[in-house]
Amino acid sequence: MAFSVSAFRSSGLPGAGSRPNLFHCAIAGQGIPKNFQMLCKIAAIPPSTLGVVEVPYFGRMVKVPGNRTFDNLSVTVINDEGFEVRNAVEAWMNKMNTHVENKSTDPTTLHTEMTIVHYTRKGDEMSHGGWTFTNCFPVALGEIGLDWGSNDTIEEFTVDFAYDYWIHGSNTPG
Repeated sequence: MAFSVSAFRSSGLPGAGSRPNLFHCAIAGQGIPKNFQMLCKIAAIPPSTLGVVEVPYFGRMVKVPGNRTFDNLSVTVINDEGFEVRNAVEAWMNKMNTHVENKSTDPTTLHTEMTIVHYTRKGDEMSHGGWTFTNCFPVALGEIGLDWGSNDTIEEFTVDFAYDYWIHGSNTPG
């Protein structure tokens, strides 16, 4: 088939496709303020990987699906002058393990749910649904770079979250 712009346009990619900047991210509880949805600037839908188990059989290695693993969820947050989100994440992490005493609170209270919702260019939630991350908790709080030469910028920091699994749309675990 020869290259055809009109064939490409009519191939089911209306409006030039899905846009990565139409999303919001929300965390339930743990003292995270509601403005997290507005301040979460970058999020990535992490990959899901199936391991491979090699089983020897008559001199050959037969590959069968193994266990699923999930990478951490990393988000970038715009910092406000009150440090509301950052302070909440620091307090949450402090519940898991304090800086000085190496103590933690009840581990059953340290997890929560996080969601990422993706939108169409018309502002509707995408039909494939969003992603729900189960038993989420922060594992890394990134630095905030201070620089006398950064006049026209706003501070940002990253937070990496570990979680048990994610569910996409109406898929259910099990």
